[in-house]
Amino acid sequence: MPTKKTTPDIILMILTFTLLAIGLIMVYSASAIWADYKFDDSFFFAKRQMLFAGVGIVGMFFIMNVDYWTWRTWAKVLVIVCFVLLVLVLIPGIGNVRNGSRSWIGIGAFSIQPSEFMKLAMIAFLAKFLSENQKYITTFKKGLAPSLGLVFLAFGMIMLQPDLGTGTVMVGTCIVMIFIAGARVSHFAVLGLIGIAGFAALVISAPYRIKRITSFLDPWQDPLGSGFQIIQSLFAIGPGGLFGLGLGQSRQKFFYLPEPQTDFIFAILAEELGFIGGSFILLLFSLLLWRGIRIALGAPDLYGSFLAVGIIAMVAIQVMINIGVVTGLMPVTGITLPFLSYGGSSLTLMLLAIGVLLNISRYSRY
Repeated sequence: MPTKKTTPDIILMILTFTLLAIGLIMVYSASAIWADYKFDDSFFFAKRQMLFAGVGIVGMFFIMNVDYWTWRTWAKVLVIVCFVLLVLVLIPGIGNVRNGSRSWIGIGAFSIQPSEFMKLAMIAFLAKFLSENQKYITTFKKGLAPSLGLVFLAFGMIMLQPDLGTGTVMVGTCIVMIFIAGARVSHFAVLGLIGIAGFAALVISAPYRIKRITSFLDPWQDPLGSGFQIIQSLFAIGPGGLFGLGLGQSRQKFFYLPEPQTDFIFAILAEELGFIGGSFILLLFSLLLWRGIRIALGAPDLYGSFLAVGIIAMVAIQVMINIGVVTGLMPVTGITLPFLSYGGSSLTLMLLAIGVLLNISRYSRY
């Protein structure tokens, strides 16, 4: 292994902590009214998010000091453990149902979402496979089929919950990794057609997904039903204007936009901090992606490069889907905004992933 540098990528660390700090402030701002009404404690969600952030930061610093080759050694074990958890979450009495999805396993007063951790485990495993079999990646039988087979098996398990948003992020991330590894465009074209047909089948098989598609095209067809979230989100973003209504001054968080501290937190941020605030968040994410790409390019081996590409692609895809949904550019799906949205599993996973990136940066040539 190359010589390890004494310090990781400080800019990446600063960007992460900046996004995290803004997220903690916005979780409190977006959730205070709802938390006070439901739990008689306006800090209920903010305190839990701070606890998740603390756990995630400890995990990030720990992983930052663990040689990233460790994940290559344990990749198969991590994937198997996550598959077991995906099976357990489907068992009534073990898996908890929220908003129609059985995606959580309760642990005391808290819960974990196995599908979130499957994303990172799959990245580690696929990075191992691609680095060891890159010479076969242009072939379908030895390269593309084995790499995608396990990915779609995991996707199928996640869809049994169902959780289309998380599954889409995982599949999209893995496709980016395989494309970067050198897979043929012709293979992707064929798989793209199959994917479109499969996506159409998933949509048709569940009436609520059809409503989400139609409400995306015209939310006013059902303003009190399937189009409600998009309309309320746009009602938050629009009045924000250039500079926003002011921190804490959102009107939509007063029981108009359901649980605004989660998937639609960007709408509240845009309402309170305006176009300037929303643009600043996008700038921070863009800089974070730039640092991640730089780390991937400077990694000393293929495994490190693929691992870094997978992590940064996961963040990028999740950001694009979340903000696309919030701004009405994509159909509604349950995807958190990394580092900003309330959610223990999502926040912890993202901080752990950044820890892996920081460790790779300690070996980077740049």
